[in-house]
Amino acid sequence: MTTTRTRAALGALTAIAALALTACGGDGAAAPHGGAAADAHNAQDVTFAQRMIPHHRQALEMAELAAGRASSPRVKDLAARIEKAQDPEIGTMSGWLKAWGEDVPMAGMDHGGHAGTDGAMTGMMDDADMTALKKANGPDFDTKFLTMMAEHHRGAVEMAATERSAGAYRPATALARAIATGQNAEIKEMNRLLGKG
Repeated sequence: MTTTRTRAALGALTAIAALALTACGGDGAAAPHGGAAADAHNAQDVTFAQRMIPHHRQALEMAELAAGRASSPRVKDLAARIEKAQDPEIGTMSGWLKAWGEDVPMAGMDHGGHAGTDGAMTGMMDDADMTALKKANGPDFDTKFLTMMAEHHRGAVEMAATERSAGAYRPATALARAIATGQNAEIKEMNRLLGKG
């Protein structure tokens, strides 16, 4: 008799515990890295995507110039790799924003006023920088491109660090980690090409 009562009590407790866990997991308050909230996002995730998209677009604009203006095959190769990496990432982040019901930044609004206005878009080139790059050719282009792109990458790495520390959406924090890893490696490569080590 005692055993039957004990089993019944344990069964009831287990059912209550399961209901409580289900209720907790469904309100979005659970930790961002566990259970039902694994796909939850926060304001930082939105900010990251909305700022990294124009940042990437400007990098693509710079990289596309290299094919016709760079003199170094290594600079052309680097520019092609930057395009190959960043173009799909723009599509990924745009998809997140659409799924979240958030605005996707429009193309053509990618530099000028954004550069360093609030520290959130660090590394962005202004119109004068972009004009100078577009007018350059040969070794002069190579130097300008490598110098500007290294600065641009450092800005992206800073933005990625903020996302990794404050973001909630796991695919976004994973992308931030990949951006930081890839662009830090490219910064080292650009510094070597500039003769800085």
